[in-house]
Amino acid sequence: MVRKILINAMAAALAGLALEAAAAQAAPVPVDPAPAVSPRQSAAVSPRQSAVDIVNRANALYNKGEFAKALILYRKAEARGADLGTISFNIGNCLYRMGRLPEAAGAFKKTERLTDGKYLPAIFNLAAVLFRLEQYGESIAAYRRALRQDPENGSAWLYLADAYGRTRDYVGALQALEKARALDPEDLSIVYQMAEAHAAMKEYPAAIALVREAFARKPSEVDFILYIGDLYRSQGDLEGAAGAYREGLALREKDPETLYKLADVLAQDKKPFLAMEYLQKALGFKPDFTDAAVFLGNLAYDAKWWDRAEATYLQALKAGNKEGLEGLRNLAYEYHQQGRNDRAAQVLGGAVAFRSTDKVLAGEVEQYRSLDKEKRPAAPQ
Repeated sequence: MVRKILINAMAAALAGLALEAAAAQAAPVPVDPAPAVSPRQSAAVSPRQSAVDIVNRANALYNKGEFAKALILYRKAEARGADLGTISFNIGNCLYRMGRLPEAAGAFKKTERLTDGKYLPAIFNLAAVLFRLEQYGESIAAYRRALRQDPENGSAWLYLADAYGRTRDYVGALQALEKARALDPEDLSIVYQMAEAHAAMKEYPAAIALVREAFARKPSEVDFILYIGDLYRSQGDLEGAAGAYREGLALREKDPETLYKLADVLAQDKKPFLAMEYLQKALGFKPDFTDAAVFLGNLAYDAKWWDRAEATYLQALKAGNKEGLEGLRNLAYEYHQQGRNDRAAQVLGGAVAFRSTDKVLAGEVEQYRSLDKEKRPAAPQ
């Protein structure tokens, strides 16, 4: 039976969340201020003054997106005696923009060392690059070093939580999310992420309570209710899941995906006829919802409701879902087992209209027709 459990349906609905890494599975992006300028030029002409000129030219190239050329000049300025902390940070930004992440990490580490850990943009950039390199343990350590100096940085707490999640340290993730929530109590996306962390630890009641809280604060967000249904389902509470999906349907009655979810739970709870009713409703609102058509066909097949199974399999096949053809093949074989090869040929013959170049299918139809002819009594002489 076709299954389609959409546990993370909330992600698309919460597209504006602050934590882009959690919603879109993207790594945090290093902060990228305009590269810092070297110290002011003095009145006297000196190698130091020459280094400042080079840095200014490099900055102009960087701001135009010419990172490779800027990198050459930054390294030249470094050789001329420019401030090493400033230059290594700018070099790190160039390397990052050029996709040379390990080298960028090395440059940011150098900046942190040269500035005694006082230049926070370098540490945050280092953490972000290490995250992209999937070196999550080191990324966590860097975020924590930076946050000790800048504990009011809500975005950094969220990125730290994401890094903890990648290591399956959900306790650490929850602690970081609590810090972020304290800084921005109105950000419901943080509540949702906390619920996901609890769910990852199979602490479903805590997760459900958090999502309920979010829904109470924003009752227009129906996806919160649907996520509660997913959480109930994850803990095996099919009645609770069905209740939540029905609650969501009361607010969004023409939503095919929610109708599908409810049908899936009902089928799993051994209520196939109720499930078929909701699938039919889903197809009424979205006729090309082929997963629903195949699912309905499978339920009808299991219930020996052959005509309905045939109709919905054909509907799925017409919309391009190959599983519809496999369903029709199963149905044809069932008729063959019953000795009704004429119906088997008829069922697959209906599929030929949508698969006119499928020689294998045409051969199957002819085979059933031949078997049907063999069983017919000979005409009287």
